[in-house]
Amino acid sequence: MADPCFADIDPVVASRFQIDTHDTVATLGSCFAQHLARHLKRSGLNYFVAETGDHLAPAEAERRGYGVFSARYANVYTVRQALQLFDRAFGKFKPKDRAWALGDRFVDPFRPQVEPGGFESIAALEADRQRHLSAVRRVFKESHVVVFTLGLTEAWEAIKDHAVFPSAPGVAGGVFDPKLYRFVNFDARSVSSDLTKLCQRIRKINPRVRILLTISPVPLIATYEDRHVLVSTVASKSILRVAAEEVSRSLDHVTYFPSYEIITAPGNNYFEDDLRQVSDLGVRHVMRMFERHYFMPSHKPPPLKITPAEAVVCDEEILDRSA
Repeated sequence: MADPCFADIDPVVASRFQIDTHDTVATLGSCFAQHLARHLKRSGLNYFVAETGDHLAPAEAERRGYGVFSARYANVYTVRQALQLFDRAFGKFKPKDRAWALGDRFVDPFRPQVEPGGFESIAALEADRQRHLSAVRRVFKESHVVVFTLGLTEAWEAIKDHAVFPSAPGVAGGVFDPKLYRFVNFDARSVSSDLTKLCQRIRKINPRVRILLTISPVPLIATYEDRHVLVSTVASKSILRVAAEEVSRSLDHVTYFPSYEIITAPGNNYFEDDLRQVSDLGVRHVMRMFERHYFMPSHKPPPLKITPAEAVVCDEEILDRSA
């Protein structure tokens, strides 16, 4: 570590599997997962998008959350949220929160920003949700590889049924009521348990699937804990890293890719001036290592084309805008 140029550092010793051009590859997770999704689209691999938005112009489709990930689930920050997404898609969990008001329109509590301005009616929201969950089922059942980027441990949940949301009620729709909702910060045991269940459930309905775990290097933008956000960031990422390690060691179809370590290792300069967003140089380093270890040697992707202008959609940033 002391001698080579940091841009040449390769922390991957061995990869458990490689991705062939015929493999369908899906993504979900937090904001940083969008970089992986974009790279997979451009790489010539068979990137799987089950919810395409073909009826819209490309820019409008992306603004409405189509193609950002393999389905229109927006950012999935916590493992519990991902586990519940799977269970909702397969009819195992039906949350009581069906719609949140946003003025005279409505938002999906589990994807509050996918429809800018909200849906015109609850019926329209429900119809879109059914199409979405059908696409989610396809993602989990048809993918050869699922790339899941873990992001946070802090969340807000409904007290009655423990449904977990990507943002607090009242931030992007709905009204916060402390009698109905509460803050939760998942510990290492809970995250490991949830991640194990998720990986096992995906494998049960898709025996050929392989799951690649990563951790977002993007720091928390805020914390509800009574401590500095830096302390909460380290705690959250440490918990996620422990869970990823435990699950990738215990399940043969799961592996871990160290994008977090590449970006945050001492001596790098891979954050923008806000010390939160990952620079294009950092993204390039991550993608080079991903290609080197997870692409088949016979696959020669086109040169990386990553620019700082590529926006990443983060539900968290609404907190910064509303502050």
